[in-house]
Amino acid sequence: MHILVVNDDGPPSQQSSPYVHSFIHTLQTHGHTVSVVLPHIQRSWIGKAHLAGRRLTPTYFRPGTLHTDDGTTHTRPRTDGGEEWVLVDGTPASCTQIGLNHYFQDRGKIDLVVSGPNYGRNSTSLFSLSSGTIGGAMEGAVCGVKSVALSYAFFDRNHDPAVIKGASEISVRVVKYLYENWAEGVDLYTVNVPLILGVDGEGTKILYTNILQNYWTMGSSFEEVEANDELDPDEREMQIREGGERGEGADLKVVGLKHKTFQWAPKFADVYKSVEEAPPGNDGWAVKEGHVSVTPLKANFMHFDGLIGGEIKLPQTSTLAVREQSAAVEQAPYYALVDYSDPYVRPRIIAALQKHLPQIQILSSTPTPPLDPTAKILHWSSYEAIPFEDILAHPDTALCCSYIIRKALIRKHYLSHTLASWTTKHPTSILATAASTTCELELDYAEYLDEALAEAYELRDSLAANDDKPAEQREWWILKPGMSDRGQGIRLFSTLPELEAVFEEFEGDTTDEDEDEADDTNNNNTNDNDAWGVENGNAVTTPISDAAATASGIVTSQLRHFVAQSYIHPPLLINNTKFHIRTYVLAVGGLRVYVFRRMLALFAGRPYVAPWEESADLAGHLTNTCLQSGERDGSVRLFWDLAGDVAGGREALEGVWGKIQRVVGETWEAAARGQRVHFQALPNAFEVFGVDFLVDAGMGVYLLEVNAYPDFKQTGEELGGVIEGLFEGVVERAVMPFLGVGKEEGEDGESEMVKVLDVELGSW
Repeated sequence: MHILVVNDDGPPSQQSSPYVHSFIHTLQTHGHTVSVVLPHIQRSWIGKAHLAGRRLTPTYFRPGTLHTDDGTTHTRPRTDGGEEWVLVDGTPASCTQIGLNHYFQDRGKIDLVVSGPNYGRNSTSLFSLSSGTIGGAMEGAVCGVKSVALSYAFFDRNHDPAVIKGASEISVRVVKYLYENWAEGVDLYTVNVPLILGVDGEGTKILYTNILQNYWTMGSSFEEVEANDELDPDEREMQIREGGERGEGADLKVVGLKHKTFQWAPKFADVYKSVEEAPPGNDGWAVKEGHVSVTPLKANFMHFDGLIGGEIKLPQTSTLAVREQSAAVEQAPYYALVDYSDPYVRPRIIAALQKHLPQIQILSSTPTPPLDPTAKILHWSSYEAIPFEDILAHPDTALCCSYIIRKALIRKHYLSHTLASWTTKHPTSILATAASTTCELELDYAEYLDEALAEAYELRDSLAANDDKPAEQREWWILKPGMSDRGQGIRLFSTLPELEAVFEEFEGDTTDEDEDEADDTNNNNTNDNDAWGVENGNAVTTPISDAAATASGIVTSQLRHFVAQSYIHPPLLINNTKFHIRTYVLAVGGLRVYVFRRMLALFAGRPYVAPWEESADLAGHLTNTCLQSGERDGSVRLFWDLAGDVAGGREALEGVWGKIQRVVGETWEAAARGQRVHFQALPNAFEVFGVDFLVDAGMGVYLLEVNAYPDFKQTGEELGGVIEGLFEGVVERAVMPFLGVGKEEGEDGESEMVKVLDVELGSW
């Protein structure tokens, strides 16, 4: 859903606007596209006004850290694609108009306007009639867009991040519910959320209410003040809030004046007295009782009678109702053992399961007593925690999230062999041009490099040809340990001495004692093949050594097998920065393969320089975000958001997308048909892979590597909706068919999970 957020409190400020950043962040983590236009300063109590005759000029706000005031404002929009909000020197209603009509067209139609969250309640008619928050939502309603005004009723000045987070979570869920269950005849809703700990828990009621009609009875809402004693408007507004939210009067009257000026100082005791005296069912009463108040309105300040008096029951999510049991388990149609410790991943897996399979029983450990043998169970766990013997023994009732053997894809040297074997038999395959020239090297010690190069003749000949060339005319190579990940142990080189120096660095200052210890460790393994050991969860030590682990930042089990690939230059650059595409691929059974359309672009930490200009510092060459420290703003973007940054725009990106689908389909087919020993598909298994691609300056697409159990956290919180959408696709395409529930494939129209291979090779 594309949501426009406006407010009347201005940009994030712990003093005057402490809630908006958390709310926007929570919307984004739930997968919504959020566009933001806010007043550049506080504009409370201004209703649905516009500043007639005023020319409005935007500035641009770059949000900082949650619950801090480190965001920055700029006079011109940024050009690096990072998150940015628009600030307007106007009213909330003006922000709505400008957001709906003058920005964000490239993000698609705006589905919903949310105005808020307001710093303070907007319940009862006395607050609501002047509320800039409701004014911003009402402007959206009169523009024909569904709109919600959201306000937080605080009871003290302690802005506890946990309390704010809870309010944001329940608010996002209420907003989603209202959008999906919009009552006919309602123009907008005004929602009041009490800012109390646990408001997002099961005990909170969400009630349809009417607006309590109340009146000013204590005289003027203005006070006389000395002209030289006027407070700054923001300070005065803060003083009003403090008095009002505590239920105290704001009596600031000073007598003995010779000259009168007047200051807005409403007597909030009128509001609180009317709430205390009113019967249940109104918005003021609901907030007082700690409930969430939802008031349907017409776009003329009249509440809509059709929904008054009922309670809203939100769908259960992992936030409120994850049933986790390690003892006796209630009977359920099917079960899911989600043994995934990653706090970024696990809640998203559970949410996807419960969204599409509301009857599923979520387990966090193996149940005792055991389940009925006929019960179907999903094991969504780390590789080491999957009971593969049980999976193999129960092909009809047990499903797991990983294949047992898939190193034909996930080990760099095996993948190289997979591609080479396939293209030898199928020279017209797209894989013939989708991978750079790759040579395998296998050596235990640096002194054996010459022997390894005897087999890698393409690399040997290239290095020999480079000897007499200046650096900028050489063919450059990139060396990668065959079983490393997270960008570790990678080096650039173009000559034989440079390659020798790399292996001498890896070998380090190894002592005889180090080598003896390594030999002892190897001799204690029943199978000394390091690939076998890693695949089966065993720690392995190889002779290029513990010292190398320190020097290279990689563990010893990742050193022995290497691939050297011709370096792709020049790559396609965005703002002079190199990036690669992270594509999520789902393989199901034996064998259907899908590519998830929502791809990511992961950017290097520094501007790009040619390898001959800088080959030692890899920060401009490597695009793995886990290598970056410090500020990472803009390091991960949505691939489809790059349309404005590349020649050819969207059409060029669609061309890249088409090539990626073909490469993925043929790569998995090459592994499944040509490497049956090293890739064995199971009918009751599925797996999500992270596949990395590089695009060169001519829009050629190159397969870099395939990652099992990819690091989903690198997507970040702001783009967490990508992972949520991915897991929902996995549930729909892999889990639900196994359980025998859900629609037939293709019934749900266009899907973000695009099938690229269906060979159904069966069990192995």
